[in-house]
Amino acid sequence: DLESLRAVTVPLSVRAMARACCKHSGYQVGACLMSADGRTFTGVNVESDTYGLTVCAERAALLKALSEGATAFVHLACSTKDAGISCGACRQLLAEYCAA
Repeated sequence: DLESLRAVTVPLSVRAMARACCKHSGYQVGACLMSADGRTFTGVNVESDTYGLTVCAERAALLKALSEGATAFVHLACSTKDAGISCGACRQLLAEYCAA
């Protein structure tokens, strides 16, 4: 159920926030994506001096999961200090690789 998924992914996404590389904004984001087989993949935002190369936490988690062979996903938790929402690029990749 949703609460048991949250019990696993939310603490991991909160913990991941501390590893964010946000040298420009100072805005820490952590994410945790759970695959259908129960594996978890965390990600953080990694900012670049050139904005276009910045990677969001959600995409970092998704790319890590895909590179480790995960192809089906059941839950994504994202943590920020103020309940921020995913950007368009993240939403696009999540829509392509994470069936609703």
